[in-house]
Amino acid sequence: MLLDKHDDSGSDRLLLLKLREGNTEAFDALYEKHWQSTYASAFKRLQDADQAKDITQEIFLQLWLKREENDIDNLRAYLFTAVKNKVLNWIEKRRRFTPVADLLLELKTSLDQTDAEILKKEFMSAYEVLLNSLTPSQQQIFRMRYQQDLSTIEIAEQLDISRKTVQNQLGKAVAQIRSSLTLISLLLLINNR
Repeated sequence: MLLDKHDDSGSDRLLLLKLREGNTEAFDALYEKHWQSTYASAFKRLQDADQAKDITQEIFLQLWLKREENDIDNLRAYLFTAVKNKVLNWIEKRRRFTPVADLLLELKTSLDQTDAEILKKEFMSAYEVLLNSLTPSQQQIFRMRYQQDLSTIEIAEQLDISRKTVQNQLGKAVAQIRSSLTLISLLLLINNR
């Protein structure tokens, strides 16, 4: 190891300088020194271990990928801010995406049981048509994320593609499905009243 991982912030500055030069030992030392506190900060905000790990991994990945352009004076403050921003972005994305299960629950509670079952079948049929209208890669990634409940990192590993590609494909799929499902659910409710 380059430096004692329990050194002060001066060691962080030295490690960051070495990191800018592409020194993997410096990155490993920073990762080992700060991973747990970064993860703890993300988990404290999210109360979701998997998502906190994803966010932490993404922050350190960006630290490595942008090592030449990052000009970081205080790594702890940088990591704290990165966690805050990633968590806020994640929360905002979740707020914009209404899971299919939630839409089905809304349908079920708004109608009597018989109508709800008919609507559920119609809705699920429309949902499958929408899924099948996605590109094959978007469809596969969407199903892995929302039907198999895999993280974006797990999907990237299984498909041997970058996590960023998974996130981009997933974002496009979610946007397309979300807007269509909202319209379909409204139409089904109006037509069956």
